[in-house]
Amino acid sequence: MDKLELSQGEGRTAVRISARFMGEDAVIFIYNEHAHIGAVALADYDHKEERASVSVITRLGHKDDVVAQSAAYRVSKHIKKPVCAISGIHLDNITEVEIKQIVENSNKLVTRFVHELRKT
Repeated sequence: MDKLELSQGEGRTAVRISARFMGEDAVIFIYNEHAHIGAVALADYDHKEERASVSVITRLGHKDDVVAQSAAYRVSKHIKKPVCAISGIHLDNITEVEIKQIVENSNKLVTRFVHELRKT
């Protein structure tokens, strides 16, 4: 598989995932209609310890690290390969309810993404 794209949610809290593969490694993008680079997470899988470890870089004033870190970790645990997750989700005048819904939609999206990978 070279590329995979999915979406989750509706309206202001809808998010998308797009993935590209570099050999067996994955680069995933999680974003909404106001896409940008808010945070970058790099997960690496340790085959000896059977665990993933994640490092995160977050832009000043952004909160996208929660989504990027979780996505990189979960996908790396599944494929047992390095994963770079780039997240950029922006909403003007966002509410606490919308933040929770975006995080929930992002988690559902990553779950669907992992299920799609299992099919290949």
